[in-house]
Amino acid sequence: MTSTPVFESHLHSLPLIQRGKVRDIYAIDEQSMLIVATDRLSAFDVVLPTPITDKGVILTAVSNFWFNFTREIIPNHLSDVSLARVLPDAAERAQVEKRAVVVKRLKPLPVEAIVRGYIAGSGWKDYQATGAICGIALPAGLQQAQQLPQPIYTPSSKAAVGLHDENIDFARTVELVGAELAAKVRDVSIQIYQHAAAYALKHGIIIADTKFEFGVDEAGNLFLIDEVLTPDSSRFWAMDEYKIGTSPASFDKQFVRDYLETLDWNKQAPGPSLPDEIVEKTMSKYLEAQQRLLG
Repeated sequence: MTSTPVFESHLHSLPLIQRGKVRDIYAIDEQSMLIVATDRLSAFDVVLPTPITDKGVILTAVSNFWFNFTREIIPNHLSDVSLARVLPDAAERAQVEKRAVVVKRLKPLPVEAIVRGYIAGSGWKDYQATGAICGIALPAGLQQAQQLPQPIYTPSSKAAVGLHDENIDFARTVELVGAELAAKVRDVSIQIYQHAAAYALKHGIIIADTKFEFGVDEAGNLFLIDEVLTPDSSRFWAMDEYKIGTSPASFDKQFVRDYLETLDWNKQAPGPSLPDEIVEKTMSKYLEAQQRLLG
C-alpha cells in the first residue's frame, strides 16, 4: 500500500477549521465537515515530526469498519455525502482519497470516554501505587496485563494539541455534561467495548483498552465521533503472544511510546524524530491490525 506520507493535507477548495494531533478538519457547510486522517503520530500528547506512511489510510478504514459495526448500538457522525461531491476536482481529491470522510457537524463533548478491560500502561502503574485505577478500587493481587473482573470506565478531560489530557472521575463528567448524558456516555462506551472486544478476540486481537469520543446534535441526540477502535485510540494485543505478568506485544503506538521512553526527552514539544526502523515496524503493526480485524 506504501505511498508518499501525508503530514498535512492542503485543500484549497474548502476552508480549514483546525489541525488536530492527527486529523485536519475542513468546513463544507453548516451541516457537514470533511475530516482528513493524516500520517501524523502523537505520543504523550505531542505530535512527532516523523509521519508514518499510510497510517491515515489504515485509521480511516478501521474506523469506518467499526462505525458500521456499532451503528445498531449508537448512531455515528458519518454522512452519506460522497467525497466526489465535496471535492469535485480529481487532483485535489486524490490527495485525500481513502483518508477523508464527510461527517455531520456535531457539538463534541468535553470528555474522552476511556474503557479498560485489562490492566496495563498508566492503569498498571496506578494500581501498583494505590490498588485502584483512576480511583476505582480493584481486587488485590492482580498482575500486569491481567483481564479485569469487568470493564471499567475511566474518563479524562480533552486537552488542546500539545497539552496533556487529565483523568477525571465520573462526578466531574456529570458537572461537564449533566447526569443523564454522562451516564449514557459511560453505559454506551462499555457496551461498545464489550461488543467490539468479543469480535476482535475471534480475530486474534485483545482490545486491552480504548478511547471513544462523542458529540451531540441540536436536539441533544448522542453520536459516536472522531475515530473508533483504531491502533491510535486503543491498546491492541496479539492474542497468540498474550501472557499475564508481562507487557504483551501490541499493534498500537505503545511500540513508539516504548522507544521514546528510552530517550532523554521530557515529553514536551517538540518531539524527537523517529528512526527508519521504528517507522517501518510501526507501519507493519498498524497494517497487521487492519488485516486481522478486517480480513
